[in-house]
Amino acid sequence: ARQAVQASLDRWGDEPLEVGEIMIFDNHAYAQLVERNTGVGALEVIVDPITLEVYPEMGPTMMWNVKYSPMGRYGGMMGGFRSPGEIESVEDMPVDEPEAVELAQRYLDEALPEAQADEHADPFYGYYTLHVLRGGEVVGMLSVNGFTGEVFPHTWHGQFIEMSGE
Repeated sequence: ARQAVQASLDRWGDEPLEVGEIMIFDNHAYAQLVERNTGVGALEVIVDPITLEVYPEMGPTMMWNVKYSPMGRYGGMMGGFRSPGEIESVEDMPVDEPEAVELAQRYLDEALPEAQADEHADPFYGYYTLHVLRGGEVVGMLSVNGFTGEVFPHTWHGQFIEMSGE
């Protein structure tokens, strides 16, 4: 998965981006592309396990990403209404990381009472992505909009298998 994502980055010519965290699920791999100079998430991508094709993950990376997704411009399809030029850093988002973790946990308390939000949220331009834990083990992911606080569960990943750090 890491080689497929790196090969895609090389083809795309996105030199300021590098491969971050990779998670393997039973139906595909998930990877974060992060900015080298800031460490902020740029895109979340999926790797097809058969073809090794790399494509943007559906959901927040397409809808809420105000810097790297064409659909995310002007706050994306699901709110915010900010111009990409207004977002110089993730600190420009009204929802900060601790609040994103709190909003994620509030959502999980209702939707999956046995689950916990990870205490760390990965920042992207317009949102945060967190691991969902059960008994201290990763079982999934969700994202929190950095402008509205809306929570979006990543329901398409399947069974979590393993994770590779940066």
